[in-house]
Amino acid sequence: MEALIFFWDYVVLFLIVLTVLVFVHELGHFLVARYNGVRVEVFSIGFGPELVGWNDTKGTRWRIALLPLGGYVKMFGESDEIEVPNEEDDDEAEIKTRKMTDEEIAVSFHHKKLKQRTAIVFAGPLANFAFTIFVLAGLFAVVGIPKPLSYVGGVVEKSAAAEAGFKTGDQVTAINAEAIKYFDDLRRIVGNSADSKLSFNVTRDGKDVVLSAIPRAKSYTGEDGAQKSRGMLGVRYDPEKIVYERLNPFTAVWRGVERTAAMTMTILSTLGQMIVGDENPQQLRGVLGIAQISGDVAQRGFVEVIFFMAALSLNLGLINLFPIPMLDGGHLAFYAVEAIRGRPLGERAQEYGFRFGLGLVLLLFLYATRNDILHFMN
Repeated sequence: MEALIFFWDYVVLFLIVLTVLVFVHELGHFLVARYNGVRVEVFSIGFGPELVGWNDTKGTRWRIALLPLGGYVKMFGESDEIEVPNEEDDDEAEIKTRKMTDEEIAVSFHHKKLKQRTAIVFAGPLANFAFTIFVLAGLFAVVGIPKPLSYVGGVVEKSAAAEAGFKTGDQVTAINAEAIKYFDDLRRIVGNSADSKLSFNVTRDGKDVVLSAIPRAKSYTGEDGAQKSRGMLGVRYDPEKIVYERLNPFTAVWRGVERTAAMTMTILSTLGQMIVGDENPQQLRGVLGIAQISGDVAQRGFVEVIFFMAALSLNLGLINLFPIPMLDGGHLAFYAVEAIRGRPLGERAQEYGFRFGLGLVLLLFLYATRNDILHFMN
């Protein structure tokens, strides 16, 4: 039974979440391509041999493939010519091509205007962003927005909290005689009190305890570009001590947008800090790590899984916007050059770009997988 639960939480659930997000991403490409008159030949969930497939009324082949670790939308028209089927049925026979007809040019992706191709490519990541907002708004309206209570879920080693004697399980009830209930209250007061002594009223094992701590100043760059500092205590909230506050639909949508924007800035800031060396790049996780996280999240219930799906959708959208050939962002970078030059890059330049992108993606995959293995070993 334990093996079945493990398989469900760490394998099946992860594949379900990934399949939903890939479908959303590819559906964005598909819908905007159809809107712009492009013939979509294949809509595939997964790679490799087809397990199940069917054709719709417009000739698109919808398929579910053997390897459920991604997907793609294949659009008609990659160049000015198309291949002619080999009637001789000889694998070694020369592949023949012919010019497209006017009817084929009309439904070819390659022949669409630059703004149309840009919209089609950008639609995939945009669909992931929209899905994140939609899911968060739905959760905020139906379940409520999560508000961690002022319980200590963990203490960072050698931090101000550790030196002051904080322990996991402590509930902070007041800071400098100001009553608090939520972890956000603690974060707000501590953040505004860098290098200032604070008195914490704590409930521990049913007893009242008073602790003193001086939050350490941490520098950061504000939205206006100025250097600022905030106090850091070194405690984490307890994910099992959370209450939910329901929002009306309009507020829920707005908070969904706000949360999506905040998560985006956090992700980009963390990646930037990794690049300059301020954050440990071993935090970068791969497929195995994400599967582990999804399994751990599943232990905390359905709502947490949906929140995780929203966050993962945002990550998928952002990653695909990176200007790396092979990703959507790489195509958009080529289109930006085309807009400046007035004509596309040459085929050889694009080919070298895609080779570089493939190599970079493989290196990132291997590095992230290495990090996953190191996490498992530790």
